[in-house]
Amino acid sequence: MTPRREKRPLPRIPVPVARAVVDCAVYVDGIRQPGRISYTAAMEQVRSTGEGFVWLGLHAPDEEQMQGVGRVFGLHELVVEDAVHAHQRPKLEVYDETQLMVLRTVKYVEHESIEQASEVVETGEILVFVGPDFVITVRHGDHTHLSGVRRRLEARPERLSQGPTAVLHAISDLVVDSYLAVTEQMESDIVAIEAAVFGVQKRWLNIDPVYLLKREVLELRRAVTPLTGPLARLTANNALVPKEVRRHFRDVADHLTTVIDRVVEYDELLTSLLGAASAKVGIQQSTDMRKISAWVAIAAVPTMVAGIYGMNFEYMPELDHPMAYPTLLVALLIACSSLWVVFRRHHWL
Repeated sequence: MTPRREKRPLPRIPVPVARAVVDCAVYVDGIRQPGRISYTAAMEQVRSTGEGFVWLGLHAPDEEQMQGVGRVFGLHELVVEDAVHAHQRPKLEVYDETQLMVLRTVKYVEHESIEQASEVVETGEILVFVGPDFVITVRHGDHTHLSGVRRRLEARPERLSQGPTAVLHAISDLVVDSYLAVTEQMESDIVAIEAAVFGVQKRWLNIDPVYLLKREVLELRRAVTPLTGPLARLTANNALVPKEVRRHFRDVADHLTTVIDRVVEYDELLTSLLGAASAKVGIQQSTDMRKISAWVAIAAVPTMVAGIYGMNFEYMPELDHPMAYPTLLVALLIACSSLWVVFRRHHWL
């Protein structure tokens, strides 16, 4: 009998870094240099001439791809690891002359009504590596496109001439503006929830949309609130950020404050709505229990009579009377109708 051979796992085929590259260009005095160029050649050109900087855009690179980029640009191994693993909190880390900015992106998920929605806010992530002569953007998520930012900056060379931190500002500004847009769109959902909770209900109040929106607001809050610290560091006397760019970051910080105020307001409002909705559901349940109890009390009268006459006693004199059966039916009808009138008058039915 021949021995069985153990199956060895197939070797993993490395995916070229070019598969994760969205765009790569060299900018000198804010002007994009013509032609297509690899990030390796771009970095060599910038460091050999001492002019301009490289802007490399990546989308969801794996570990091997990011390690290759890290070797070319001299990135610390810790920031390379951060670029691969998404779902991080917004933060700003500095490694020598390289800054890493983590931004959480949000997108409003369109839906016909909040009661039919399963998700309101979709999140993603953008990591921005900023060095003296390069900027690397790493995107995670399908709604984190930065091509529009690149086109707008290329149309304004005076902004790009301020260096890689100008790209960081443009991306931060885009992300915070998206926060504002999402909070404005969520306002209509909160108004709909408020109308459903405090409006006249012709049916059972569905409390699930309140929990859904509460969860989405908390998700949005986790995305925007931690960004306050990184922006404060960028607007302070940061030697790695030019003075003019720091002024632009202050405007972004002001917009973020507006977003946080809205999110906190939504959170508090939804907490109040959740309490009101829970109280209303409790009242509805109490009303239903009163109705059930009233009908049980009405049904107890004929049940009691049926129990008495179902005992099969040998001597029940009223059974021999010719009017006993219709008299009993009339008596039951009067008793049940009287109970119905009493319960109806006290709003139990």
